[in-house]
Amino acid sequence: MMIANKVDILLGLQWGDEGKGKVVDYLSKDYDIIARFNGGPNAGHTLEFNGIKHALHIIPSGICHKDKQNIIGNGVLIEPCIFLEEIESLQNIGYTPKDNLIISNKAHLILPTHRLLDAANEKAKGDKKIGSTLKGIGPAYTDKVARTGIRVGDVFEKDFTEKYFSIKNLHINQIKSLGFTPQEFSISDKTLEEYEKLWFEAIEEVKTFNITNTEYYINQKLQEGKRILAEGAQATMLDIDFGSYPFVTSSTTISAGVCLGLGIAPTYIGRVYGTTKAYCTRVGSGPFPTELFDQTGEQLCEQGHEYGVTTGRKRRTGWLDIVALRYACMLNGVTDLMLMKIDVLDNFSQVKLCEKYSINGKEIDYIPYNMSADKITPIYSSYKGWMQSVSKIRDYEALPLEIKDYISAIEQKTGIKVKLISVSPDREDTIIRQ
Repeated sequence: MMIANKVDILLGLQWGDEGKGKVVDYLSKDYDIIARFNGGPNAGHTLEFNGIKHALHIIPSGICHKDKQNIIGNGVLIEPCIFLEEIESLQNIGYTPKDNLIISNKAHLILPTHRLLDAANEKAKGDKKIGSTLKGIGPAYTDKVARTGIRVGDVFEKDFTEKYFSIKNLHINQIKSLGFTPQEFSISDKTLEEYEKLWFEAIEEVKTFNITNTEYYINQKLQEGKRILAEGAQATMLDIDFGSYPFVTSSTTISAGVCLGLGIAPTYIGRVYGTTKAYCTRVGSGPFPTELFDQTGEQLCEQGHEYGVTTGRKRRTGWLDIVALRYACMLNGVTDLMLMKIDVLDNFSQVKLCEKYSINGKEIDYIPYNMSADKITPIYSSYKGWMQSVSKIRDYEALPLEIKDYISAIEQKTGIKVKLISVSPDREDTIIRQ
């Protein structure tokens, strides 16, 4: 037997939207298998090459490499209609995902009523809403934990339809208990009945894909010496346990989630690539200590094109938060930092890093228990901007001294080296430090 390889991990260290899709796409050439281990259609990973943008939500970001196998792991939620939209989009640009995509039979399905229940829950919260993407993520994970969910493998069972309508009725009663009716909500501008018809049609198409026990497949490939890259969705500060609760997602987004979401032992974890923007963004509600409400924040938003891939919502923007970044690196055991969108800061005469928080006059360098309740004032250090375009630079030594000083400060304050620097959204506009 060959000595098993390790599974390397790529995940986000902020509140999502760090550019994980580009990094996975770039790194894919060095791996045999790319596997998604958490989240669902609430994630939005963007690939950009040959001047064309490609948005993925459920399918792994290595799908555009035809010689790489891609896996949707058991920890991922699949919404059949959205999944098929992605498949068709890839087919339209010349790819055949059915050739290099494997789906776990233990991955859970998002039902149409999960999406209605998501909308009802959010509406019931009023001004305390968490900013859900309304894709049914929370309700689907709730059913998974409550042991009432439907898994991909169930679609081949004789009682699948009976099980579906049983859960549908349960959801409708839950919606009514919140004081609403299903008719008050729509799914992609369709009624429940209209969308349900499309959903069942999509299920028939999903059944034609390679669906199997992916945990066996992955462990076998590790024993064969294959290289595997695990791709995370959302980000550390949205983790159900360690994020800015309750303004978090419903899955485990940190590196420990790879073991649960793919079925591998902790001893098989290798390098952990942590992705961070050169500044910070957040979509939806929740605490954001370095958020900027001035012209600087607007400039970051416009130059960074900060609008959600999944929702289209404008992202909140702010300076890079070292306190949160150190925390994320600690939780994940990050070995390499991937610094994204450094080019967005090209036109700033001054850039800042938040090194500590001040709460009621007391300075701290850690994440407080309740980020929402405490009034956090960021304490910044300032750095001179480089005031020039870096998008065509491919060699680290050719970067302006000011940008190298900024990167050096990030490395010093986190204790982790920056391995990759993205200088534009395009796949090729990337600097790798050996």
